[in-house]
Amino acid sequence: MGDCLVDVPLREILAPGARRARRITPKAMGVLLSLIEHQGRVVSRDALLAEVWPDTLPTNDVITQAITQLRKAFDDERGNPRYIETIAKNGYRLLTPVVWLGVEADAGHAARSERATPAAALVDPSRTTAEHPAFPDAHASDTVDAIPAVAAPSARGAWSSILGVIVAVAVLVGAIVLWSMLRAPAPPQDARAANAIPLPSERPYRLITSMPGFELAPTLSPDASMVAYVAIPERARATAIMVQTTDQTQPRMLSHPSGAAEDSAPAWSPDGRWIAFLRLEPGSACRIMMIAANGGAEREVGTCDHRSPPSFDWTPDSHGLVFGSMPTALGVVGMRQLDLASGEWTALNYRRGRADLDSAPRYSPDGRWIAFVRNAPLGDFWRVPAEGGEAERLTELRADIRGWDWLPDGSGVLFGRAVDGDVRMYRLDFDSGRITDTGIVDAQSPVAARSREAAVFVQRKPYFGLYRVMLPAQSGGLVHVVEPLFASSARDVLPSIAPDSRQMVFVSDRSGSNGLWWADLQRPESLRMIAGVQPATRYVSSWSADARSVLVSGRDRAGRAVVHEVVPSSGRVSQLDLPLTEPVQALYLPDPNRLLVLAAAGDGHLRLHLYDRRASPMRALAAIDDVSQAQIDPVGQRVLFTRPTRSGLWQADLALSPGSVRELNAEEPISDRYRLWAVAGDGEIRYLEQLQNCAARLRRIGLGDATTAPPLCLDQSRRAAVNGFSVSPRGDAVYVALVEWDGADIGYMDLLPAPKTEVPGWFK
Repeated sequence: MGDCLVDVPLREILAPGARRARRITPKAMGVLLSLIEHQGRVVSRDALLAEVWPDTLPTNDVITQAITQLRKAFDDERGNPRYIETIAKNGYRLLTPVVWLGVEADAGHAARSERATPAAALVDPSRTTAEHPAFPDAHASDTVDAIPAVAAPSARGAWSSILGVIVAVAVLVGAIVLWSMLRAPAPPQDARAANAIPLPSERPYRLITSMPGFELAPTLSPDASMVAYVAIPERARATAIMVQTTDQTQPRMLSHPSGAAEDSAPAWSPDGRWIAFLRLEPGSACRIMMIAANGGAEREVGTCDHRSPPSFDWTPDSHGLVFGSMPTALGVVGMRQLDLASGEWTALNYRRGRADLDSAPRYSPDGRWIAFVRNAPLGDFWRVPAEGGEAERLTELRADIRGWDWLPDGSGVLFGRAVDGDVRMYRLDFDSGRITDTGIVDAQSPVAARSREAAVFVQRKPYFGLYRVMLPAQSGGLVHVVEPLFASSARDVLPSIAPDSRQMVFVSDRSGSNGLWWADLQRPESLRMIAGVQPATRYVSSWSADARSVLVSGRDRAGRAVVHEVVPSSGRVSQLDLPLTEPVQALYLPDPNRLLVLAAAGDGHLRLHLYDRRASPMRALAAIDDVSQAQIDPVGQRVLFTRPTRSGLWQADLALSPGSVRELNAEEPISDRYRLWAVAGDGEIRYLEQLQNCAARLRRIGLGDATTAPPLCLDQSRRAAVNGFSVSPRGDAVYVALVEWDGADIGYMDLLPAPKTEVPGWFK
């Protein structure tokens, strides 16, 4: 294959210049043979699962692992492949030509039993397939001598010889059986059970969708027989609402957006008759829509702010919708109800702080309570009586909650939680106060049925690679150079370029878990992981002005949130002595004696602190409340920041003086993309957005001046990671994490009794 030699029975691949061949697993060889069989054509992930993993229910990770193993064996690069190409949202394609090698197996050659050279290895593709894998226990040093030709027996004495052999074998077998019965009793039942080979445990769910791309935001019919979700239909560019049975059947398109509009956030009514959803037109409109669950005419029932699409749920009588906090002309308001018959909005009468952001409201199954998440992404569960009243805090999570729903009997909730890039699903029981791990990884957005013990959820695990995108001064909106950096089979995110334009740090799980990696871009061989740092995956790290050190938010060995100061040249790591808990971001200022630290301020709020680091612990100088991210503009000598409760960009001076705080842009960044902006060395602010015709588009955020520049499409099909990017000091390059593979499927599970594995300390 190309410049490599593949020994199929031994499952070995010898690449040019390699000291020895690499052995791959039987499943990886099965994937390779499937790609060979369809050489030059795209093979979908579903086809690979069906052929190589028949009659099983593996996750998509098994294919990713097999492709990764093959690429390492071929010494192939994902960003510039020569052997296996990834086709986004479709599958994989074999690029290199294949030649099957063989030797003459005549009797003379066999009798000599000479060892065959690797180039002359006999391979029969018809005998080594995914269904019948190659010999699993062969070794590279093991050679199999050819079987010599056997002379034909003479007819004389043949029958008498055969009869004698049969009698002798029967006597010998009988003697062995009698001896074994007399010598040792049968093993006891428990011994036999202990020596039995256990069968693999069956996972507690099944996937019910398998379309290429994404299936997101599921909602269940009350009896759990049907599921609706968001996906991009075949031959379409925009998302629509799809519906199917909870068996793996072919879906049908329920909603029909037109133009640039996209549909999202479906919710099935308690009476099973209706599905409500949002229709967004980027940059212009947000509409609240309804459609009958069996199809028909769509109806607009309200409007919303396109910059901050709301979260909502049905009222128990199916006559209205309850919404989380929404921006209005009067500011951000609390939860409200929309009556579908009259179109009137009614505010829920309950107490909330001016800066509180209440999202994802859900009525309890008995209709007595409304539970919600307050102040994501450091959110917790709260509840309030359905008729209004005092809000009660239920948990002490301070977590990035990725979707949730009540259990059908109202005894607790299911929820997804993201921790440093990994998402898992948990179950909270109100009576015991216990939170348990369901054991389902990469699971989020759970939704339970109302009249059956069943739930659906999204299973998703994207992989990202790092890229340097050159931004020529006169580009006409086109990007000329997109260069992969440090390609791997892992998730590489949060690239941070140093002021010297040479050094870069980023977060990657290429070692098995998240670590901080450093490299000199002019010496790619310098790439290494910095020991002693467990980085978080929420914010880009901050370099000092002299490019000697970098601030990294993360956790210590006890799991506490901390800020590390790292000197990459020496590998020295120290922990900042901060007079606060739960820091999430730290920034150097032009004055080396001062730092900015963004940290939790209680009840999920975030506060930006200014510290004098000459004291120990550091001395607080000033603070600004209600901040979601901050960055330094060294040219303008100012701090730029976003707020969690609304879209837009603000500024303050480097001393955080109250009188210096003012709004620069009321529209962008939008609130749910608050980390997708960066300050270039010339003070310009770059913003990444996702559109139908460009998955990762970079443009300049206007600050009221007349200067304009055309937007640049970094990649038409691959979106950028939502947790941040960086711009070179000269503003001529962007360092960004683009998705290498991403897909999401809907899982279905019966809700069994709560497991016994407890996650303590989360319940109040």
